[in-house]
Amino acid sequence: MGRGVQEQGIGRTTHPRLATGSDGHRRCWWGAATPDYARYHDTEWGFPVTDDRRLFEKLCLEGFQAGLSWLTILRKREHFRRAFAGFDIARLARFTPARVERLLKDPGIVRHRGKIEATIANARAARDLTAEFGSLAAYVWTFEPDPRTRPARMTWAALSRLGPCAESLALSKDLKRRGWRFVGPTTVYAFMQAMGLVNDHLEGCWVRDKAERARRRLVRPS
Repeated sequence: MGRGVQEQGIGRTTHPRLATGSDGHRRCWWGAATPDYARYHDTEWGFPVTDDRRLFEKLCLEGFQAGLSWLTILRKREHFRRAFAGFDIARLARFTPARVERLLKDPGIVRHRGKIEATIANARAARDLTAEFGSLAAYVWTFEPDPRTRPARMTWAALSRLGPCAESLALSKDLKRRGWRFVGPTTVYAFMQAMGLVNDHLEGCWVRDKAERARRRLVRPS
């Protein structure tokens, strides 16, 4: 399974498949864990994204999540945005070593030198990538898995067997080749789950059909 699901489920891989919230909606189990998760699950996770800034932000924040829970990062997300220039690729690519030292003193983010420096390096790599492909979205969406290779019904058993897919392995490998850091296959698959390149909401989750309709309506970037 992707780390995005496992971490957001707080590691409880044998937890009941769906949970019913106080509003009567049935959600993927992790979406009922906290109000923060419920909002994120219902409005963001699994819905397709083609905005470069959001795609870049998510790749960076998935890197910061390594070794932590997504809830930790989610609750710090607004502060991350302020600290990292709104994840504007061009601005972030110009961050200096002095800026790194200031960020290491910022209690509102995860103060990990390697991850901070990787985020800046990734901005520079993303700048080069967008010059080649026209946008980060145009590049990322070429790695969208063929829906025909996905389970017809996303049950818990089907999701448990998925893990990083061939496309996330390929995307991870290519990003590393281009100089990106903290973009291993599991991190990249969690990114794909969150950004709607796949729809891993479970069968019976009230959001699954909404996410799928959004995916069907999406005009893929080119």
